[in-house]
Amino acid sequence: MAKFLETLKKHAMLIVLVLVYIFFTVRTNGLMFSPLNFNALITQNAYVFILATGMLMCMLTGGNIDLSCGSFVCFLGAVGGIVAVTKGMGAGASIFLMLIIGIVYGCVLGFLVAYVNIPPWIATLAGYLAFRGWGTALLSENSDTGSIGPFPKSFLQIFSGKLFETKINELNMVCLTVGIIASVIVIAVNFIGRANKLKKGYEAESLISVIVRSVLSAGVIILFAYKLAMAGGIPTVLVWVVAIVLIYSFITSKTTLGRYFYTIGGNKEATRLSGVDTKKIMFFAYLNMAVLTVITSYIVVARFQAANSTAGTYYEMDAIAACVVGGVSAYGGSGSVFGMVVGATLIGVINLGMQLTGVDADWQKIVKGAVLLGAVVFDIMAAKKSSSK
Repeated sequence: MAKFLETLKKHAMLIVLVLVYIFFTVRTNGLMFSPLNFNALITQNAYVFILATGMLMCMLTGGNIDLSCGSFVCFLGAVGGIVAVTKGMGAGASIFLMLIIGIVYGCVLGFLVAYVNIPPWIATLAGYLAFRGWGTALLSENSDTGSIGPFPKSFLQIFSGKLFETKINELNMVCLTVGIIASVIVIAVNFIGRANKLKKGYEAESLISVIVRSVLSAGVIILFAYKLAMAGGIPTVLVWVVAIVLIYSFITSKTTLGRYFYTIGGNKEATRLSGVDTKKIMFFAYLNMAVLTVITSYIVVARFQAANSTAGTYYEMDAIAACVVGGVSAYGGSGSVFGMVVGATLIGVINLGMQLTGVDADWQKIVKGAVLLGAVVFDIMAAKKSSSK
């Protein structure tokens, strides 16, 4: 019984995600379960997954955050719009310039945080204010409507198109096949991982637990693949999200660099005394966040097919909420990419569900705030209970 309760607590947010999805499916009379809304769950909320991945790396170092990422999305979109549309220099030039600006900003921000020792929330708050104003000013100067578009078709295809596209409601067999292959890989990874742990003498999950997890994971993947197949194909933005999630999952769980992020969050001074250059890790965290913000700006601009002054509004809050809801400690040192994905999906489901049910924008903020507070309280109570044992 105790083991069951421990498992239940471990997967609490995953259970909440399922219950929230069922709730909105019932409230929308099944509309939430339609292929187009499965597609919308990815395309409309891809920014949450990508920014939350970067925010995860920042938070692991001690609960640090980046408040500037949403405003930076707006600024980068404005620069990209001016280069690609107003100046007519094309998609390649805008992509390259936006990336260079992102790297430069990431280096400056990382230097200020890591080497000048400016608290991250202050350094990024400056960016939050400056980039929103700068981006809006650029758009106003170069457009009467405050929006620049449409972007080149090549740009849109890379960041908001579909792979192997077919008509809506026509079953896309390539998409379905990819889903089946992905589910087989997930099952194989689960069983191979358990076998390796047993071989090395480590504690491993029970065979029944692995079977149940594998079946559920494969079922979700195939269901998702089927819905996307009916929605016309694989969104390119999904490829970006999956690639980023897999890369950072590998970094955080399989590399020395990833372990450094956790150890800094656990005890920064002890990590420094053990020979780790903590300043470089902090520098990398914010450089990495800036680069992921650049990718987010590509996707957001492509989704709206234009740069506008409202792009990126509250994005930083959604990213932070996704991390905290997904079990990333607000104090640093603990959290996972998988948990972040669950949290980001929950935020996406709430966004889409309330949009479909016509909930007022102000109430949407109240609901997300309550979910965030609840996740933090749960995290603190769980930590207290663990420390008391």
